[in-house]
Amino acid sequence: MKKIRSLFIVLAGMGLGIGGVRADEVAVVSFRVGKDKMPLSFALEFYEKDAPATVANFKKLAEKKFYNGQSIHRAFPHLLIQMGDPLSKKKDRSRVGTGGPGYTLPAEIRRKHVKGAIAAARLPDVINPSRHSNGSQFYVCLAEMPSYDGQYTVFGKVIWGLETLDGLSQQNVDSNDNPITRNEILSVKVMPRELLGAQPVAMSPIKVVKKRWWKIF
Repeated sequence: MKKIRSLFIVLAGMGLGIGGVRADEVAVVSFRVGKDKMPLSFALEFYEKDAPATVANFKKLAEKKFYNGQSIHRAFPHLLIQMGDPLSKKKDRSRVGTGGPGYTLPAEIRRKHVKGAIAAARLPDVINPSRHSNGSQFYVCLAEMPSYDGQYTVFGKVIWGLETLDGLSQQNVDSNDNPITRNEILSVKVMPRELLGAQPVAMSPIKVVKKRWWKIF
């Protein structure tokens, strides 16, 4: 009995649950701006109870390195940035924002769009009345966005690095709101919360551009 109890304590200390599943995981997203060698990063926590399918899918894609080499493809100053489109790996920018892994996810609309919230993008209601989420694209709220509550699946929240994302949101963009300077994702690593390191490098302030109206696809 003592041996069994000792084993349970060791597993709990490692952040493991039954079957080797992490009890509390977070993700660290690292990316490079332009030709900078110093990677920037942000970390997010998951809402596994409220959006289990969406969280499981994000972790699966991260493990497969699906996001590596993609870039932030939409940016709105102090409001929102969006990423997760595999088409952003290509030089042709005209179709960026329409891609995904080839499937959608069921709506898990329970959480609100608080500052730092991370939500799954999707097609508009007119062609997507079930509000199914895109299989890989997601956006980060840089401010509270209550008008989006009840419409999109929120599956996590930024726990550090939000100031870096806010800096990136202020970059100059093209006519499709795609940052002209490439912000390439280097890696998305899922890990136990206790293994998180120090706070990430903060990005220097960038010149603010004029606010625009937007739609999330």
